[in-house]
Amino acid sequence: MNERRDRIIAIAEKEIGYAEKPVNLTKYGEWFGLDGKAWCGIFCSWVYDQAELMIKGGGYSKGFAGCSTIVANKKDKITVDPQKADLVIFDWNKDKAPDHVALFVRWIEPFKTFETIEGNTSVKNQSNGGQVMRRTRNIKDVHCFIDLIGQ
Repeated sequence: MNERRDRIIAIAEKEIGYAEKPVNLTKYGEWFGLDGKAWCGIFCSWVYDQAELMIKGGGYSKGFAGCSTIVANKKDKITVDPQKADLVIFDWNKDKAPDHVALFVRWIEPFKTFETIEGNTSVKNQSNGGQVMRRTRNIKDVHCFIDLIGQ
């Protein structure tokens, strides 16, 4: 199980620094068949696919594009103790609606701050920033964590 999680994060780490050209046009969207759309979920789906782990139940044959869909379809996979490579779903404006998704890397301060790797983010725009980045996040912004490794 840890081997799979390590592989997912290693693949994601190699993508850090990738930037869309122009808005929302990426190799991830092209692979998924939805180029030009917001791509945080598509990025996570691509990373899992590269690790030979298909995300099932995401609404598309190659995984998921929308955060709301993956949350609705994976309620049974929600966890309060995330592990490396689990999905982190964020709710920036506290309206109980998912806004963005990332890959959990590790706790920095347990159950307070943590590290992620994310697609379509930046320091200026959390959910549509156009880059793959390593970010430090706060638990207060989390909608839920989803463990897909055991699917």
